[in-house]
Amino acid sequence: MNLIRISKLLSEKGLCSRREADRYIEAGWVKVDGEIVKELGSRARRDQKIELSHQAKNSQLSKLTIILNKPVGFISHLDDEKKFKPASSLITPENFFGKNDPGRINIEGLAPAGRLDIDSTGLLVLTQDGVVAKKIIGENIVIEKEYLVRVDGELSEHALGLLNHGLSLDGYKLKPAKVFWQNDDQLSFTLIEGRNRQIRKMCDLVGLKVTSLKRVRIGNVKLGSLPLGKWRLLGQNENF
Repeated sequence: MNLIRISKLLSEKGLCSRREADRYIEAGWVKVDGEIVKELGSRARRDQKIELSHQAKNSQLSKLTIILNKPVGFISHLDDEKKFKPASSLITPENFFGKNDPGRINIEGLAPAGRLDIDSTGLLVLTQDGVVAKKIIGENIVIEKEYLVRVDGELSEHALGLLNHGLSLDGYKLKPAKVFWQNDDQLSFTLIEGRNRQIRKMCDLVGLKVTSLKRVRIGNVKLGSLPLGKWRLLGQNENF
């Protein structure tokens, strides 16, 4: 039977990211069939019992996951932070929204799990937890993302059907979406993929102009009443 890197097996099981797995292995926090593994690059069989120690689990519990209502004008990633303001700069005590003061927090290693373009607002997840990130942007992960999109233009029933399924971008046939009128000038889009500026391009193809775009849900986690520019901690009972 083929031997596979333990870090990869841990990631596949959803226990941690590969990078975290390497740190845990170096710290002696990983066991294979009850034996501590300390050598990076160690391999195991899929049928072997691989587990994290309580130290690794405690380390994961201390990691932050933050829900931010990103305003227009902020970039989700640090691609061009010299020119634009990163969304992470909004994670300050003054912008916290909630009943309980989170106190002093360490935002080192806090990274966005997915993108939200500079012209869009709404739910952006920033996390220090590789497990959380993988649930949102991991390879072969299918997770719904819901948006409210204000548009200008006329939309026929046929064109609405194309928005739901039937459009292609750059030669790629888009996966089925859920698109319907939320009110007179606002559409609800639910996607299971996130190609670059996908909704704006979809609307262009059917003769609509997007005037505002707001992400309101990722998986089971909703933006809710979180004010623009404010952030909160992911709730203990919330799960993507």
